[in-house]
Amino acid sequence: MTARSPRTISPLRAAAVASAFALLAVACGSTAGSTTESSGAATANTLEGAAADIFSDDCAAATDTELTIYSGRDEELVGPVLDAFECASGISVVTNFGDPTDLALALVEEGDRTPADVFLSKSPGSVGFLQNEGFLQPLSDDLLGLVSDDNAADNGTWVGITGRQRVLVYNTELVSEDELPESVFDLTNERFRGQVALPATNGSFQDWFTVFRAQEGDDVAAQWLADMVANDAIVTESNRPTVDAVGRGEFQFGLVNHYYNFQQSEALGDDHQALNHSFAADDIGSLVIVTAAGIISTTENPDEAQQLIEFMLSEGSQRYFTTDSLEYPLGSDVSPADVLPALDDSGGDFDVAFDDLGNGLEETIAIIEESGIFN
Repeated sequence: MTARSPRTISPLRAAAVASAFALLAVACGSTAGSTTESSGAATANTLEGAAADIFSDDCAAATDTELTIYSGRDEELVGPVLDAFECASGISVVTNFGDPTDLALALVEEGDRTPADVFLSKSPGSVGFLQNEGFLQPLSDDLLGLVSDDNAADNGTWVGITGRQRVLVYNTELVSEDELPESVFDLTNERFRGQVALPATNGSFQDWFTVFRAQEGDDVAAQWLADMVANDAIVTESNRPTVDAVGRGEFQFGLVNHYYNFQQSEALGDDHQALNHSFAADDIGSLVIVTAAGIISTTENPDEAQQLIEFMLSEGSQRYFTTDSLEYPLGSDVSPADVLPALDDSGGDFDVAFDDLGNGLEETIAIIEESGIFN
């Protein structure tokens, strides 16, 4: 791939890129787990916790290959999978963690100088952005065959790993079931003034809003956001703090991904006073968005990079994702955790061209900024 000229970006995006580069400088050289010295033979498995549950056989002999991963998924979540992969494959992993949008922008700035082999994202928006910029290479048919057609890019450059549904989390002591809104459009009503939190800087919110624009049109989507701002919507940093605050009763509602509230309910039990509310299947508020992975076009290790993504779709990894993080598995015929409602019963009835998310991400950010929500 040829080198690209620097892109012109807004001061806000420039700050994000600078932040990402600072993060990469700190993270570079750190690994998801310790590696085994090359001995030419299998070694004892010393994995612990979730990583040991994912892979329990002897570790493979160490190889000379090192994969560099730019991960928009948190270390706490994907770390056990990467540790298990190192043991299972003998391939060492260096991981740079950060916001997926920041990492994607940084990768584009690096151009063909990037050390990245694999890109992991909380959602397909930043992956679609890299696809549109020509930074992803086609995956093999065998790898794409591990998921259904609607959970992979039309041109085969990225594949979904897990699914996450958008829901409205609510405080059960402040809101009764008969007071719940029927649609995400109802949240602009006076009854909800100052009681709805939006994690507007979060990548999953931005992807959701991009699909909102595609489904309803820019005018409708922008007006909804403007009405939310006029109705004193609360801006929160991300999904988890939103769920925590709703559980404490700081405000009544928050638009988040489904699994955060299930995780808090498991951790806190009756002390967590919040439940998820799913809108109707044809309501944009019930959209299901996939996490995604792709291989960088400049990688010198395409086979090993593909091996990593296949491992993330293996039975052990998929079972971990649904039992530990309570996401919906997309590969290996693994059933969702028992606590999760069936998606067919609770929403996600959309025919979404996720490939379009990358095209719309920058315009989405512009509309969010122009809405005045950060003022």
